[in-house]
Amino acid sequence: MGLSDYDSVMRLLRDTPGICLREADTRAAVARYLTRNPGLSLVAEIEAEIVGCVMAGHDGRRGFLYHLAVMPAHRRRGLGRALVTACVSALRSQGIRKMHIDVLAGNVEGMAFWERLGWQRRDELRRFSFTAPCEEHA
Repeated sequence: MGLSDYDSVMRLLRDTPGICLREADTRAAVARYLTRNPGLSLVAEIEAEIVGCVMAGHDGRRGFLYHLAVMPAHRRRGLGRALVTACVSALRSQGIRKMHIDVLAGNVEGMAFWERLGWQRRDELRRFSFTAPCEEHA
């Protein structure tokens, strides 16, 4: 995935139920992410159309996958699995052995997908988030 894919990827993500886009998904934020994690985020193309995507990166210790999506017409053909497998392989090549994905609580289809791939649901954890206030004039 390159920044030139941004518009197509965002369109796919906006059209995918169970995916939530936020301020962290602006073009500038995605550019920083891709620069910081080169070669780890991927797209799947069929006839020059992006039909799947996943973003991946790491903090040097743990890997994180975000925004896995495949167009409904192209699901159940192994594209999602192939994207995840490629990300896991790329992260492992950088010494990352444990990876995480956040799935919205209401995304039953998404949770079932990850469980089919052998990812383990972690009910003993609760994620806490903090968003710094915007300081336009700082």
